[in-house]
This record gives sequence, C-alpha cells and structure tokens, in this order.
Amino acid sequence: MHIFISLPFFRILALSFLCGIWYSSLLAEETVQAYVGAKLIPIEGESIANGVLLIQDDKILAVGTPENVDIPDGAVVHDVSGKVIMPGLICTHSHIGQGSGGDASAPIQPEVRVYDSINVRDARIEKARAGGLTTVNIMPGSGHLLSGQTIYLKLRDGNKVEDLFIYNKDGSIAGGIKMANGTNSRKDPPFPGTRAKSAALVRQQYIKAQEYQKKLQAAADDPEKDPPDRDLGLEALVEVLEGKRVVHHHTHRHDDIMTVLRLKEEFGFRLVLQHVSEAWKVADEIAAANVPCSIIYLDSPGGKLEARDIDWRNGAELESRGVVTGFHTDDGITDSRWFLRSAGFAVRAGMSESGALYGMTMAGAKMLDLDGRTGSLTTGKDADFIVLSGEPLSVYTRIEETWVEGKKVFDLDDPKDRLWANGGYGAGTPGAIHMCCYEN
Repeated sequence: MHIFISLPFFRILALSFLCGIWYSSLLAEETVQAYVGAKLIPIEGESIANGVLLIQDDKILAVGTPENVDIPDGAVVHDVSGKVIMPGLICTHSHIGQGSGGDASAPIQPEVRVYDSINVRDARIEKARAGGLTTVNIMPGSGHLLSGQTIYLKLRDGNKVEDLFIYNKDGSIAGGIKMANGTNSRKDPPFPGTRAKSAALVRQQYIKAQEYQKKLQAAADDPEKDPPDRDLGLEALVEVLEGKRVVHHHTHRHDDIMTVLRLKEEFGFRLVLQHVSEAWKVADEIAAANVPCSIIYLDSPGGKLEARDIDWRNGAELESRGVVTGFHTDDGITDSRWFLRSAGFAVRAGMSESGALYGMTMAGAKMLDLDGRTGSLTTGKDADFIVLSGEPLSVYTRIEETWVEGKKVFDLDDPKDRLWANGGYGAGTPGAIHMCCYEN
C-alpha cells in the first residue's frame, strides 16, 4: 500500500519546524532578568530603597518600585535584598590592555591607533571588571604632544580587541585623540624643549590640517580637481576639526591648562581636560570655556613636580562652578579595582555625594559621547551595572558583580574572579592562573 503526501504538506511541515526554532530562539533571547530588593542608584533620578531592575537581552527594560514595575511571567528573578545596584563605572583615561602609541620619531603622531596594540588578555582588564568598570577610554601614553588615537571599549568578554569595540551611529569605531603638554613631551629634538615651542608645534600641525581639509572639500565640490595625497595623520586631525573626535588633553599646571584653552578657542576642537592637577587655580576660566574635566585622586605623595599642587578640592571647586566633572584611574597610577575610592576622596574634600557618583558614571559617558547609551539606570540604555555589598562610598563595600550589556563579566563568588579582585598567585597574568589551583 502506497501513501502519497502532497508537496505542500512538506512545505507546511518544514515551515512549522523552522518557525518553532525561531520562536524558541526568540523566547530564549527575550528572557527577562528581574533584580529585586536592592537599593537602586539610577544616577539620573532619586535613589530607590526597594527597587526593581528589569533587564532584557542587553538593554534595561524598566527601573522602579514593586508598585510601578510589573515583573512579567517567566522572568528570572534575582533576590538582591540588602545590596546596592548602580550603573557600571566609566574610566575616561586608562592604560589597561598594554596599549602603546607613538614612538620617538616625532612629537605629533595622530595616525597611530592605540587599538592596534591592545592585548585583551591583559590581567588589568580582568581587574578593571573587578573594580566595577564597564566602559573605558584607553589612551596611548603622554610622552608626545599628540601620541595617537584613543579607543572607547566596553569591557565585554572577548577573544580579540574588536569584540570590545563601541561603534558610532555611522559605523565608525568610537574613540578620541590623545594630546599632552607640560613636562612629559619636553625632550631632545625632534621633541620640543620648552612650553612655548610645544604650543607652536601643535598650532602648526592644526594649520596643516585646516589646509588639508580645504583641499579635500575643494575636490569634493569640483570633480575636476584631484584630492590631496592621502595623509593618515591629517585625516585624523580633520576628524578633530570636524568634531568627530574629542581631544583628551593631559595637562597639569594652571598655565598649561590655559594654553590648551587658547588652542581650543583658536581651532574649535572639542575638548576634555585630563588630570588638571591645578584646576582649582583656574576653575572660573575652565567653566567659562564650558570644558569638562576628568580628574584623578592620589592617596600617596610623590610623582612629577608639575603635579605638586594637586588638591583634593578639585572636584568641589569644579562642581561649584557647574563644570562637568568626571574621574579616571590612569591605570596603573590608580588601580582600577579601587576606582570608587576616587569618589570618596572627592566627597571628603567637599564634593557632593550625588555629584561624585555622577562623575563616576554619567559625566564619563558625556565625555565619551555615550550618554545616550550608558552611564545611568535608564530604560532603553545598555544593561551596564554593578552589584555592591553596601553603600558605594564605604570602605567596607565590595563589588560583587559587574554586568556589561546584560552579561555578567565579574562575580566575586567565582574563585577565578575573586583572584582578580583580591590578588595573589596567578592574578598578575592570565597564563599564570593555569599553573595555579584552577588547572584541575
């Protein structure tokens, strides 16, 4: 006996099978994670004593109280009673990943890309996650007037640096430009020997970039005109002139700060002042220029002479004048695992607690043009957050979990992660851990 089944039947069967796979996959992707019972510090908005945080895939679905946030059926509920949840920390000036920039051939090297030298297996990336960092601006060093292009990274788990990239809306890779003045870049020729010569070299290079920009525009307006020969360094500086790249400028002394502000005024580039040890001396001028500052706190003496007048009241002085003020580690100047202490030092010296926590999160997001995506517990933003054992500025508080885009990248209860947080044998290099107690 022969049974005949029509071809449409097979099509329906196949379609049903594929739809079932798609639907199951969709359900798996859209599983809601609910964190209940913790104190939430959204940064943008008041703290919530008994909060509900809903995460779906890589985004924040809802933030609120049990009375105004409904937990959907099928959600995975995490009881985090007694804990504190706040956005992931943002370091606007870091050197984790062993990145390097320009060499000794010239003082200005905008063509250099720091991400061509980043090692994502660097132990300091693991330690940064242990410190609650979820987003970083990795910079080349400060031994040049311009040492290269910086890179903004999400500290996701990744096998290569591309796995950590953040992309702009136009598809380009997010990053800025690292510049410096003061002592670091003053050396033997071809480097400048004085502060005045340093400023002159920078001015000359930006004038060249303006001329290159005009030639590019002329060729674009007139097809009969040939564009200039491609110059990678000038291309990067044109991006600076067009506002596509922010200048992150290492500077300490008040006179060096004023030099940077003059250059900004002349060439119109977007600017974040980094370090600004003597910001308290020219806080009015910084505020008038409407320039954000990323500051660092040191808890031990020493360092370079030009930073001798660094003052813990920097944060309070800048905050009182309405300057967007964030923090950075300059890791390893400050170990990323202790980044939250910077906010504590700032509060101790007069900065408001809300302003200091804003500086650890949203201020950094603004400086990296990522404030629409991260920096606060806000519906629709990336699910970048940390779970704390207590109040964020207490010396007794531990960071227990770090989440990047809805995925846990650090868990203090995991012995391997605890090693990164606490130190000890195997914590200095990812390779050493395999010679330690976790091999078997």
